[in-house]
Amino acid sequence: MSTNGRSTNGRPPDSSSPLLKVKGMPVRAKPVAAGLLAVAAVWFIAVNTETVKITLWVVNVSAPLWLILVVTLLVGAVLGKLVSKRRASKKRQ
Repeated sequence: MSTNGRSTNGRPPDSSSPLLKVKGMPVRAKPVAAGLLAVAAVWFIAVNTETVKITLWVVNVSAPLWLILVVTLLVGAVLGKLVSKRRASKKRQ
């Protein structure tokens, strides 16, 4: 492999190749990014522990703010997945 980020046959290197070096050792970007996101998530939970009250139509619910935001994120992810599957099935027809 050459040093310009391309393999000798002109194709880009495979995804398992290291993207950066720290103190001379190869480090992959995905585990570093995942670790940073995990640290940010733990920090976010630690600073958002207060209880908030939300109204769901007629019912009032009290829960920690971080829990409400995580549930909202999960609902959004599920809805996004369902919409993308529906669009993919329409394209195949």
